[in-house]
Amino acid sequence: MAATVPAAEHDFFKSKVLGHPAGLFVLFFTEMWERFSFYGMRVLLINFLTMAIVGVDNPGWGWSAENAGALFGTYAGLLYLTPIAGGIIADKITGYRWAVVIGAAIMTLGHASMAIETEFSLYFGLGLLVIGTGFFKPNITSIISEMYDGKPDKKDGAYTIFYMGVNAGAFFGMMLCGYLAERVGWSWGFGLAGIFMLLGTLQFWLAKPLFGNIGGVPDKAKKAEEFKKEEASGIKDHGHNPFTLLDKILVLATSVIGFLYLINDPVSRIADLNLLPAVMPFDFQGEPFSGPLALALIGLVLFLVLVISRIARYAKVVRDRMIAVIIFAFFTVFFWMSFEQGATSLIIFARDSVDRVLVGGGATMFNIFNTLLTVIPLMIITWVLYLLWKQTYKQVLGSNIVLVICFGLIWAIVIWMLVREFQGDTTEITVSWFSILNSFFIIVFASFFSKWWESKYNPSAAWKYSFGLILLGLGFGLLAFGSSGVAEGAKVSMVWLILAYLFHTLGELCLSPLGLSYVSKLVPARMIAFMFGMWYLAIAIGNKLAGSFGGMINEITEQYSLSAFFLIFTVVPISAGIIVALLNPLLKKLMHGVK
Repeated sequence: MAATVPAAEHDFFKSKVLGHPAGLFVLFFTEMWERFSFYGMRVLLINFLTMAIVGVDNPGWGWSAENAGALFGTYAGLLYLTPIAGGIIADKITGYRWAVVIGAAIMTLGHASMAIETEFSLYFGLGLLVIGTGFFKPNITSIISEMYDGKPDKKDGAYTIFYMGVNAGAFFGMMLCGYLAERVGWSWGFGLAGIFMLLGTLQFWLAKPLFGNIGGVPDKAKKAEEFKKEEASGIKDHGHNPFTLLDKILVLATSVIGFLYLINDPVSRIADLNLLPAVMPFDFQGEPFSGPLALALIGLVLFLVLVISRIARYAKVVRDRMIAVIIFAFFTVFFWMSFEQGATSLIIFARDSVDRVLVGGGATMFNIFNTLLTVIPLMIITWVLYLLWKQTYKQVLGSNIVLVICFGLIWAIVIWMLVREFQGDTTEITVSWFSILNSFFIIVFASFFSKWWESKYNPSAAWKYSFGLILLGLGFGLLAFGSSGVAEGAKVSMVWLILAYLFHTLGELCLSPLGLSYVSKLVPARMIAFMFGMWYLAIAIGNKLAGSFGGMINEITEQYSLSAFFLIFTVVPISAGIIVALLNPLLKKLMHGVK
C-alpha cells in the first residue's frame, strides 16, 4: 500500500468544492474523460465491425455478429482481469498516481491506434486498452480511499460524486463519439475518444501539486512498520493462511488456461488459427470432444480445487462467509451475461430492427427533448468546473486550462450536433443514442435506491440480487413481447427498447453496487485480494458469455425468431433471481450477521 498521509495532516481539505476537497473533482474529471473515451469507443465497436461493407453511406467491416461478439467478449473479459495485476503493481512499485498516469497514457495510444482502422491497429489498440485499464481502473478509486483516510463520514459522499463523473463520462462519450462515428465517419468517433483520453491524462498530471503525498510511490519501510504494529496489536480476524506451493501452481495454471481460452475464441473464428487443439484425443459418447471446451472444464476444476482447498483452512465463520461470496459471484455471471447485451446484441437490434426515423412533429419533439437531455447536464458539470477553477487556478492553472479546453470542445460539438439535427423535417436517431439511456436512468434513480438502502425497508443481499436479476429479465421480456409477431424485415417501435433500458438500469442499481461492498465486508483482510480477483473473474466470465451469446442474435433470429432470442435473456435471469431469493435463509445463515 502507498504511504498514507492522513487527510487531517494535509492541507487537502482546505480548498473545498461543494463541501469536498478540490482534488476529488480533479479525480471526478479524470474519470469522466476516461469513461467518455471507454464508452465512446465501446458503443461503436460492434456497430462498426458488423456494418455492411457496401450499400451504406458509412461502411463498416462487414463481420458476422458471431465473430464481432467473440472479439468483444474477449476484450470485455480481459478488462476485468488486468486490474488485478495493475493493483498489485501500484501497491508494490509505482503508487496509485503513477499507475493512473501510465494507464491513461497507454489507453490514449490504444484509442489512437483504433482510429487508424486497419485490422492490426484494431487488435493492437484493443490490447493497449486492456493493459491501460489494468493500471487505471483499480488505482484511481484507491486514491480516493487514501485521500479520505480518517474521514469515513465523508467517504460515501465522495464516492457518490465520483460515480456521477463515471456516468457523466459514459453519457457524453456514447452520445458524441457515437454521433460523429455514425454521421461523419468511424475514425472520427474513435479519434474523439482518444483526444479526450489524452486531455484527461494531462489535466490529472498537471494537478499533481493538489495531492501532496497522496497516492505516491509506496514507502516500504513505513509499510513494514505498520504491518508490525498490526501484528503486535493483534488486529487480525483469523490465522495466517499463506499461499502454498500447490496454491501458486494452481493460480498459474488456471490463469494460463483462462487466458488461452479467451484469446483462442476470436482468433480461431476470425483468423481460422487454433491456439488449442480443435478436438481432444478422446470421445464422449462417440462424439469428438471440443479441445477449447475440454480445456475450459479442466481450468474450472483446477480453480474449484484451489478455492475449496483455501477456504477449508479457515475457521467456520470465515469459511461460511466466503462461501456466501462465492454464491453471489456465481449469480453475478448470469447478470452480466444478460446485462452486457447492451454492448452487443442490442446494438445490432437497434440498428437493424428498431424504427428510428421520426418525421414532422415527432422529430421536433425528439430534438427538443434531446437538447434538454444534453444541455442541462452539461451546464451543471460546467458549473462544477467553474467552482473548481475558482478554488484551484492559482495552484494548478495548467490543469484548469486543459479542462476549459475539454469543455470548450464538448460545447462546440454539442451545439454543432443539435443545430444539425434541427435542420429538416426528418430525424433518424443514431444507434448509439439508445445506449446513453442507461447512464441517464442511473442519474435519475440512483438517489432513490440510495435512500431505500439506508431506510428500515433495506432488503437483504439475496433479495437485492433477486430484484436485480428479475428486473433485468423483465426488460428482455418487454423486448420479446414487442418483437413477437413482427414480420421479417419490419421494424419494432423504439418504445420497447427504451423501456428495456429502464428495467435493465433498475436491475443494475439493485445488484451492481453490492458486489465489491459485500466482498470487503465478508472476506478476511489477508484473503481479500484473492476474493476480489475471483469477483472480477465472475464479471469477466459474464462479459465473455455476453459477447458469445450476443453474437448469436442473427443465427437464432433466422432459425426461430427475434422474440425467441430475447426470451433466452428473459428466462435465464428471472430463473436465477427466483433461485437466489429461495437461497435467502441459507445466505443469511452463511453471512453470520453481516448486513
